[in-house]
Amino acid sequence: MRFALFLAWAHIWRRPLQSALAVLGVGVGVGVLLVALSLANGFMDGLVRATLKAYPQLVLFSLEPTLPPLPSHPEVEAAAPFAATKALLTRPAEAGRGPGVDFATLVGLGAGGEALYPELGLRLEPGGIYLGAALMQSLDARPGDRLYALSATQERVELKVLGSFRTGNYLIDSGFAFTDLESVKRLSGLEAQGYQVRLKDPWRAREVGWALAGSRFFPQPWQDTQRTLLEQLSLQRQVLGLLIFLIVAVAALGVANLLFLKVVEKTPEIALLRAMGASRGTVGLVFALEGAILGVGGVALGNLLGYLLGLYLARRPLDLPGELYFLTHLPVEMRLADFLWVSGASLLAVLLSALLPLLRALRVRPGVVLR
Repeated sequence: MRFALFLAWAHIWRRPLQSALAVLGVGVGVGVLLVALSLANGFMDGLVRATLKAYPQLVLFSLEPTLPPLPSHPEVEAAAPFAATKALLTRPAEAGRGPGVDFATLVGLGAGGEALYPELGLRLEPGGIYLGAALMQSLDARPGDRLYALSATQERVELKVLGSFRTGNYLIDSGFAFTDLESVKRLSGLEAQGYQVRLKDPWRAREVGWALAGSRFFPQPWQDTQRTLLEQLSLQRQVLGLLIFLIVAVAALGVANLLFLKVVEKTPEIALLRAMGASRGTVGLVFALEGAILGVGGVALGNLLGYLLGLYLARRPLDLPGELYFLTHLPVEMRLADFLWVSGASLLAVLLSALLPLLRALRVRPGVVLR
């Protein structure tokens, strides 16, 4: 074993530039893959967090004519009755400003509604409205302005702009507004449709929903309403990982090419070693150790590059146009599991690529070569 390791190191240091390029190729491939996965993780997590800033984690729709009381549950942090409707928001023209018109989903919250979305800083009052930041810009509205909400049945309600909120999800910021429950009732004629619920752990929304539902409510966790989005993001992450892993495969072939050239170059030495009593296993172990050393070096370098680049992008996130990508910047989320499976898969790819030159070394016949 020590003799084989000595020869493996000697072979690697004999051609330092080629060995360094092989390690660098694997390292760059692994680093790029880790960064891409971290960006995909951050995009998915950032989009979910941005969405849940102004989107209910759990909705319990009432199945009874009158809204029943909500049962208690240890996972529930806040709950409030609600009603939602589509409305046309208009702002009358003023001196120096033209009129503003846009459609929005108007969410009316009852008592305790501010606690559902603590990140938004809502302070609801009768006849007041909070607009998404993009919606507020579209209407050219300012705090204190008077808006008119018009329903499909031509009902009209006057609302006072109390402020705006920004989630980072452009679809919400441009199409949602919050007001009090009574204003929505007057506008749409709807009674409270159920409860919106905030949980300690949003990922347990489905479990908690069915525990609270009984025969009085129909639960709708956010994972169901956002299922298509979550599935698309998961699929994109898998495809992205597969495509970029091809970079690692190409780098692994570079290691195989280096080892193959070494086998051809060292064929007389291999024959001499065999003639002096070295076994096939020893010869094969030399080239197996070379592949392992180059692979481990490349994977270690790739992990370092991926981690450092991930830290850099976390401190200086890439800006995104919210109209296209829903988020205004691209967050980064590095996961230990990604580093482990990428390292394992990349090392396996390098070792498998080293099998061909290793088999070539094992087939060397000392008698034929020395003759």
